[in-house]
Amino acid sequence: MSRIAFTILNINIYWYSICILIGVVIAYFLILHESKKHNINNNLITDLIFYTLIIGIIGARLYYIIFNLDYYLNNPSEILKIYNGGLAIHGGVISGIIFVYYYTKKYSINFLRILDIVSPAVIIAQSIGRWGNFFNKEAYGSITSLKILQNLHIPKFIINGMKINNHYYYPTFFFESILCLIGFIIIMLIRKNKNTKLGFQIGFYFIWYGIVRFFIEILREDSLMLFNIKMAQIISIISIILGIILLIRSKKEEKYYKE
Repeated sequence: MSRIAFTILNINIYWYSICILIGVVIAYFLILHESKKHNINNNLITDLIFYTLIIGIIGARLYYIIFNLDYYLNNPSEILKIYNGGLAIHGGVISGIIFVYYYTKKYSINFLRILDIVSPAVIIAQSIGRWGNFFNKEAYGSITSLKILQNLHIPKFIINGMKINNHYYYPTFFFESILCLIGFIIIMLIRKNKNTKLGFQIGFYFIWYGIVRFFIEILREDSLMLFNIKMAQIISIISIILGIILLIRSKKEEKYYKE
């Protein structure tokens, strides 16, 4: 399966980039739609999305480069080639949240409300973006067998795509994508509850994705490492703890939808 979707004027357009773009577009409209319900200025939220996206991509790339520093010091021309992969979700989320905090303080917008608004948009974008890893043949798990994959009822085209160098691998990108989709559905159901408090949605996101990513990393063999520890698992534990704190704290907050 080719990584290249099509070519325009000798410029290759990669499936990886398309998957990320689709995720971003869907996230944009979800955030815009929800922010209108809270009477947040359209220009403010559009600017927030635009700048957070840029900061997030830069953060995701820098995070990945830092944990592969030797490679990029020896191959500096690869630094800007993000279509080859190498965007770490955790780096994007961390840098994005830092910028959102700065932006909301600058324009006197409730920080938790914005995080609640964007939480389902972020997780559905992650679900879609993971398919870029499939086309790039990356972010897969350990070696397994054809029979095991078939017994898991994984679609045949994914199984075929997971045959790399005559070995079959666990499609961890697929597992994460499905679990992120489930997380998105749950958050949207939570949002329908009129008694939902501020901070509950983002708290659930941190817990859900933290648990998902922690266990996904057990199968992955291309994890970013801090000494002998998988960095994503460290961040996942921190994320779960932070999520629990937010859920407890949310009980003291006003409702997500003002009456």
